[in-house]
Amino acid sequence: MKTTKRKFTPEFKTEAVKLWEASGRKSKEIGEQLGISPQMLRRWHDALSGRKAGPAQRPNTQATGPSSGGEQDLAAENARLRRELARTKMEHEILKKTVAIFSAEIHK
Repeated sequence: MKTTKRKFTPEFKTEAVKLWEASGRKSKEIGEQLGISPQMLRRWHDALSGRKAGPAQRPNTQATGPSSGGEQDLAAENARLRRELARTKMEHEILKKTVAIFSAEIHK
């Protein structure tokens, strides 16, 4: 069986790293949520921050200047909205399946 290597856009990589930084959660949790490995997420983080890939580290989410607070607020809001959207999509799929089941029972 041949497996193909997935390619991710730079925008996806950047957003994934921002989500990880804003959430304060472990790379494993974010990786599972996005369907990528935690190691890949850490490599992207290291590449975006200009560091060499090394031992696993949590991204530095401390404010480094006066404008960092606003950027972190936006990133945190973005992460929250992404989680809310994922939950809403899941609920929508469940409702679609429920309607299909009840429609099939009515038409029997």
